[in-house]
Amino acid sequence: MTSLQPAAVLWDMDGTIVDTEPYWMRAETLLVESYGGTWTHDDALGLVGQGLWHSARLLKARGVDLTEDEIINSLTESVKDQIRASVPWRPGAMELLAELREAGVPTALVTMSLRTMAQLVVDSIPFDAFDAIVSGDDVTHAKPHPEPYLTGASLLGVDIADCVALEDSQPGLASAVASGAVSIGIPLMVPIAESDGHTIWPTLDGRTLSDLSGVFAASKAGTSNV
Repeated sequence: MTSLQPAAVLWDMDGTIVDTEPYWMRAETLLVESYGGTWTHDDALGLVGQGLWHSARLLKARGVDLTEDEIINSLTESVKDQIRASVPWRPGAMELLAELREAGVPTALVTMSLRTMAQLVVDSIPFDAFDAIVSGDDVTHAKPHPEPYLTGASLLGVDIADCVALEDSQPGLASAVASGAVSIGIPLMVPIAESDGHTIWPTLDGRTLSDLSGVFAASKAGTSNV
C-alpha cells in the first residue's frame, strides 16, 4: 500500500453509494405530472447533483403549486419509500467503505439529500460506516459550492487538502475540487469532463484503499494516477 494515505475519505451519496437517481427522476416526474405538467428525462438529468432548493425552484417554475419546502418533502418521502423497498447499492461502494473502516480511515457522508434520507441509507449499511454526516439541510450553500465538503472535513477534524472526495456528478465534483480535496469522479447518469483538477474512475468496483492512496499520493506529487 502507498505510504501516503488520505486523512479521511468524503463520500457523496446519491449516485456514488446508492443508485437513487432513477428514484429521484420518478418522483419528479410524478410530481410535475400531478400538476398537469411534463417532465422529460433530459429535464431530470439537469437536476443530477444539484441542491434540493435549486431543484424545487425549477419544479415550481414547471407548474408545481407547492412551496419549495413542500416540494422537497414530497420528493424526499417518495424516494425514501422506494429505498425502503429496495436499496440500490453501487458496485464496489460497500466493499470500499468496509475496507476504510477496517483500516481506521475516517469517513464522512456529504450529500445534498435531507438528513432523514441520508440516515435511512446509512442505517441500511450493515456496519458503522461514517464518522460524520453532512446533509442538504446542514449547509447554507449547496453543491457546487465548496461548503459541504469543507464542513465534512471540519467535522472530522482534518485538513480538507488531506482528504479524498468521491463524487458521481459534475456539480458535486466541482464542490469537492473547489474545497481543496483530492477529488475522484465516478460518473453514472451524466458524463464528467476530463480535467487536470480531478481523477475519473469508471467504477468503484474492485477499487481499494491502496488505489485511493495512489491517487492521493500522485496528487500531492503533482503527477497523474488513474
